[in-house]
Amino acid sequence: MSQLQAPALLEPYAPVPAGPGRDAVRPLPGVIGRRILVVDGGGDDALADQLRRHGHDPVGVRQGGAALQAYGSADLVLLDLDLPDLDGLEVCRAIRATSRVPVIILTARQSEIDCVLGLQAGADDYVTKPYRFRELAARIEAAMRRTRWQPLAAGAQEIRHGRLRIDVGSREVSVGGARVPLTRKEFDLLCLLAQHPDTVVPRKQLLQQVWGGSWSRRTVDTHVSSLRGKLGGSGWIVTVRGVGFMLGEG
Repeated sequence: MSQLQAPALLEPYAPVPAGPGRDAVRPLPGVIGRRILVVDGGGDDALADQLRRHGHDPVGVRQGGAALQAYGSADLVLLDLDLPDLDGLEVCRAIRATSRVPVIILTARQSEIDCVLGLQAGADDYVTKPYRFRELAARIEAAMRRTRWQPLAAGAQEIRHGRLRIDVGSREVSVGGARVPLTRKEFDLLCLLAQHPDTVVPRKQLLQQVWGGSWSRRTVDTHVSSLRGKLGGSGWIVTVRGVGFMLGEG
């Protein structure tokens, strides 16, 4: 398992060596390897091994303090609630206050109120132990599909694309120095396209990540048309027929 260079609080799990019978779990079709931070007070080596065999790159810590220093480099966080130094709910709230990284609570707490508190703390999903790994793997992929994006690294809260400037922190957009007022969804749509420069973003992905997949294809078209008008030209958002959209040069 990967080990992060971090303060002493960070305690990577020991790698589990390959051996007979360790190839029983096969990756789900279409699974993309993710860097997954496993925060578990007991050090769940078996889970880390399963994640690795599924093509992921798991990094394990046992303490909440270490998790708060390590989550910035993770694509997803699996979070136990029973940690030796902090309550897992506190860790979840702290992560959610600064990042949109998906968090799945993985815990032995099975009561309804614990589940409600976990989701209210900002978790994307709540899974109780014992669990079936293939279901957990599917939930990981579902959480990643729902993810819009993570904030840019500290000191890089700005996206520039020609005359277009996007301030992610203040959610302000300007073209050639002139401020462009956008609605919340217009900003989310533009920011998603800007974070994938020179890439065609499929219409389905836009619907899933900006609207949660619960709206019609006309929703994207309407917002794209509005964005083009506000940015001052149709060239800012290019339609790739039958596929999706990409950020243009204005």
